Amino acid sequence: MINPVAIQIGSVSIHWYGILIDVAFILGAALAYRHAKTTGLSTEHLLNLIILIIPAAMIGARLYYVIFNWQSYAHNPLEALAIWHGGLAIHGGLIAGVLVGYFYIRKHKLNFWGYADVVAPSIILGQAIGRWGNFINQEAYGYPVSSKFISYFPAFIQKQMYIENQYHHPAFLYESLWDLGVFAFLIYIFKRKQFDGQVMLLYLALYSVGRFFVESLRMDSEMLGPFRLAQVMSILLIGLAVYFYMRLSRKNCK
Repeated sequence: MINPVAIQIGSVSIHWYGILIDVAFILGAALAYRHAKTTGLSTEHLLNLIILIIPAAMIGARLYYVIFNWQSYAHNPLEALAIWHGGLAIHGGLIAGVLVGYFYIRKHKLNFWGYADVVAPSIILGQAIGRWGNFINQEAYGYPVSSKFISYFPAFIQKQMYIENQYHHPAFLYESLWDLGVFAFLIYIFKRKQFDGQVMLLYLALYSVGRFFVESLRMDSEMLGPFRLAQVMSILLIGLAVYFYMRLSRKNCK
C-alpha cells in the first residue's frame, strides 16, 4: 500500500491527496489564463474568478460529500474538516463554483459562457489528476475482480487495489483516462468552437456520460433512495447540457 503521507515534518503531515489537488489547481489556473489571453477575455477578471471559485469549489465539494455521508461524521463533526483524508464530491464543487462565478460575472456584466469555455478544459484536467489522489487513499474503487482480471494492470495498481483481501476494479483509473480523453477533445474543440458555451456544455455532457458508467462499478456511491446520487446528477447535467447546447447553437445560427 502506498503511504498517503508524502512528507512528514514533526507533527505536520503533507498528504499526496492535497499535493495532487494543488497541482490540479495550479495547472488548471495556468491553462485557463492562457486560454483567456488567446480569446481576448480579461485575465484580471479571470484571476479574480479563480481566487473566488477555488475556495468555493473546495467548500462545496466537501459540504456535498459530508451531507450525503453524514452518518460517518455525526459522532466526530471535526473530521468533516479533514479533507486530506479524501472525500470531495465534484458535483458539489461544480454547483458552488458555478454559483460564485455566475454572481461575479453578472455583477461585472461579463460574458458568462465565454469564461465558462475558458475554464472547462481546466476543470476536467483537474478531475483527471485528482482521481489519483483517490487511488493513493484507496477510495473510489469498484467491485471485486479476479486476480486474472487485475493482472492486466501495472503492478503498482494491482497492489493498491488489493483491499480487504481481494482485488477491486480500479474505477479511479477508468474515470481518469476518460477525463483525459475528454480534456484532449475539449482542447481540440476550443480552437474551433462555433459559439460561446460550446466547450463548457460539451464538458458537462461528456464527463457525465463517463461518470454515469464508471459510477455503476463503484462500491462507495452516495445513494439517493434506491438510486446512485452521482448517476442522478449525471443524467440531470446531460439534460441541461443538451438543452442549452441546442438553445445557444440555434441562437448562433440566427
